[in-house]
Amino acid sequence: MNKEPGTNETTEYDFEAARVRIAEIAIETPVLSSPGLTEKAYTPVTLKLENLQITGSFKLRGAANKILSLTEEERQRGVVTCSSGNHGLAVSYVSGTLGIPATVVIPEWIDELKLEAIRKHGAEAVLYGDSYDAAEERSFELEDELGLTYVHPFDDPFTIAGQGTICLELLDQLPSVDTIIVPLSGGGLIGGIACAAKNHNPDIRVIGVSASNARVMYECLKVGQPESFPEDATVASALSGGIGLDNDHTFRLVQNFVDEHILVSEDEIKGAMAFAAKEHKIVVEGGGAVAVAAILADKLGAVGNSLAVVVSGGNINMEQFDKILREQTAKEED
Repeated sequence: MNKEPGTNETTEYDFEAARVRIAEIAIETPVLSSPGLTEKAYTPVTLKLENLQITGSFKLRGAANKILSLTEEERQRGVVTCSSGNHGLAVSYVSGTLGIPATVVIPEWIDELKLEAIRKHGAEAVLYGDSYDAAEERSFELEDELGLTYVHPFDDPFTIAGQGTICLELLDQLPSVDTIIVPLSGGGLIGGIACAAKNHNPDIRVIGVSASNARVMYECLKVGQPESFPEDATVASALSGGIGLDNDHTFRLVQNFVDEHILVSEDEIKGAMAFAAKEHKIVVEGGGAVAVAAILADKLGAVGNSLAVVVSGGNINMEQFDKILREQTAKEED
């Protein structure tokens, strides 16, 4: 961490206001102790179950905070976004609940489960391009063409503040927490959590975990600025996509407030998904399981006396999920 809490950077995002604002839509998700992870990490481990959020992921928080902040005129015109799934579902749900027109631009490789859910809540789903970047460019074009308000999936103060409400809940539910492990992609989730955590107590350690096949933020941090990097297919599809060359918020937040960065492999992610299902009887998608994977793979650096793990989502096609469980069971039996 390079900045001290109390500077403008930590007060730029109004987490308390976001918590009040989104209460009409988002729920306070539960926490769950994990004996298996506690044994592995040699310190008490608690799971923050954002996979049990209303739309199945943490994305509801940021989308709700942004959309609820709009003027009546902006609501009437409608909103647009780009998403590989969970954010689009969140925007569709919030917009549908509030009666606001919504357009979601989605890469053509989106999981069918997430596509159906987006359409179910009333948003217009526009399939475009074979990459997140291509879909995002189209969403920006629609913003200009139709005069819509853009609901950014991560690089927006309202989105970031909404995601940071997870930290406020954690501090209430687990006052002893001194280390928080968070999935990392575009940085809205960990940026919000890290900023809120450091503002509360600069000694709280925040660790980001990325899929090795979706490591754009990780590589940008190495070179010290936002850049484009190639990605491979990953079971953690929710973590796919760039951070934007004109990134205004999340790169800076991650650079300044996240203490450690870890990469996990495809096999390690699948193993974490199977662990969550067998140990805790919960469904966790690949992107939501990366922090659990880091513990199971013994990749943590220094940890404290109370470790919280953000399980960020649980939206996955059940056929794919069943296949992963069967594969992991076969490996264990070999």
